[in-house]
Amino acid sequence: MSEPAATIGIVDYGVGNRRSMEKAVERVGARAVLSADHDALRAADGLVLPGVGAFPAGMALLREAGLDELLRERTAAGVPLFGACLGMQLLFDGSEEHGGAEGLGLIGGVVRALDAPGLKLPHIGWSEVRWRGASPLLDGLPDPSVFYHVHSYVPHPADPEDVLGESEYGAPFASVVGRGRVFGAQFHPEKSSVHGLRLLRNFAGLCTRAPA
Repeated sequence: MSEPAATIGIVDYGVGNRRSMEKAVERVGARAVLSADHDALRAADGLVLPGVGAFPAGMALLREAGLDELLRERTAAGVPLFGACLGMQLLFDGSEEHGGAEGLGLIGGVVRALDAPGLKLPHIGWSEVRWRGASPLLDGLPDPSVFYHVHSYVPHPADPEDVLGESEYGAPFASVVGRGRVFGAQFHPEKSSVHGLRLLRNFAGLCTRAPA
């Protein structure tokens, strides 16, 4: 008997590839709800935090809408959360970008500029990701897998065990992270073809299961 389709709330705080993420989530068989409404997001089986742009501006928008506290509340209740690109960076304690800002504090660590001397920034394009940890988020994905990145900053997790996947641009960086049922990817899964959709399908599957 197949698992019921998950309802995934896509957090709409005004930035990011919200519509393309919505379509990608639907394509993997889940029901997507793109919303900033707290009740609609509370009713979801899992949450996706997309994002494009600067960390301080993204956090300011989340706080203005009260979505920062909502995300902390839902993850504390065991609801799976997946952050993509800027959404992944916002999961951390803070960032040094544009003078610095505090983040959601769901994963320990700080976001810093890419260490890529002599290389063009932002880092744009397809890059291999090699797996460094085991997680159902990665089921069925080859090692390495290739994903589409667009970024100038990267997280530095406080706990190396939170790094599930690592890529390289000038120096290695954490490209996929996970702590409990909170996950993030520095790349855009919705723009990453077969491997990106597989990762989203795995996340959708996690949203229908009780915490281990």
